[in-house]
Amino acid sequence: MQRRIERQAKTKRNAVIGSTIGVVVVIGGVVAAVTLLGGGDSRPQAASSPSPSSSPLDATKVSCSYPEDAKGVTKKVGTPPSKPDLTATQMRLGTSQGEIVVDMQPMKAPCTVNSFAFLAGKDYFDGTSCHRLVTPETGGLAILQCGDPKAKADGKGGTDGQGGPGYSFADENLGGMPYGRGVVAMANSGENTNGSQFFLIFGDETKSLPPKYTPFGTVSKGMDILDKVAKGGFLADNTAPKVKVQIKDVTISGKS
Repeated sequence: MQRRIERQAKTKRNAVIGSTIGVVVVIGGVVAAVTLLGGGDSRPQAASSPSPSSSPLDATKVSCSYPEDAKGVTKKVGTPPSKPDLTATQMRLGTSQGEIVVDMQPMKAPCTVNSFAFLAGKDYFDGTSCHRLVTPETGGLAILQCGDPKAKADGKGGTDGQGGPGYSFADENLGGMPYGRGVVAMANSGENTNGSQFFLIFGDETKSLPPKYTPFGTVSKGMDILDKVAKGGFLADNTAPKVKVQIKDVTISGKS
């Protein structure tokens, strides 16, 4: 029985973080960490950056690709420019719980940062709610997931995690940044299916998460907010946080 419990806990912690677009896949009979939903295989794949095994990335020579992806479109605002904005080094999330500042890495994840700069300029994230909280106490990860305009974050599931910007883009910087406390990375539904959803780590997942989620920044202010939200727990198993986090606005700039 003890070995069975340990195996179940390990299964939960190794579950995939999904930006959702379809039918819920239950892993090992439990709704694990952040539930993966189907549809990843059918989404178009982009080629905006080298794979982890390629030579070191020269961000100044990168041309980003954002193929159309009509699934889950909630707030279509066009597509980012192919030339990445390498001056976008800081993202400020004005939330209902206070300000969260993320120091971004445009030289390591240029197309990801470029997408955030574009979406922020279109007010894409304004009024959205962080819809999924997972805590270690449940045998899951330590993350807060945001970025879905379709999410109601009411603990009932519904359309939470199914929204997207109408395009996708390729994975970047895989294995280039450990998933430690404060790291911010992209949620996805499979390889090269990044959209607008992202997650903030308030624990240490360096040994739990495989290098499949694009890390693009680190929280430099607001970890106390994440800790407060995590402590408050969630409305149902591994879903919307009781301490509601609504993103009021997102601004991208160079470091001041």
